[in-house]
Amino acid sequence: MNDATDETAIRVLIDEWAAAVRRADMDGILRDHAEGIVMFDVPPPLESRGLDAYRATWELFFRWSRRPIAFDIKRLEVHAGAEVAFAVALMRCSGTETDGRLIDLDFRLTVGLEKVGGRWTVVHEHHSIPAES
Repeated sequence: MNDATDETAIRVLIDEWAAAVRRADMDGILRDHAEGIVMFDVPPPLESRGLDAYRATWELFFRWSRRPIAFDIKRLEVHAGAEVAFAVALMRCSGTETDGRLIDLDFRLTVGLEKVGGRWTVVHEHHSIPAES
């Protein structure tokens, strides 16, 4: 693939991942993630290693929130090399907590990818929010 094709493939991967989150589709969320993924997240646990731990963070997220869930990409930048790539995004997540409180959260996403067997695979994911002063 050339850089433009790789960039498009990664954009589609991230768009489909975000759509899977909105649908609470665990198979779709996990589809393009490596078995040994490392994720840093906003709520505990701070660090998750491996696909089972990554899945558990999403199970926690779906227990916390009610549907519908807004999980929207506001801006996405992709930088792709031949075998590795990274993407950075500004995103918005909003929904209703199980106690009825409304949450509206802007957050940052960084994704590290590796081409495995000709397909892009997420090996690192990092969600963060700005520190409050």
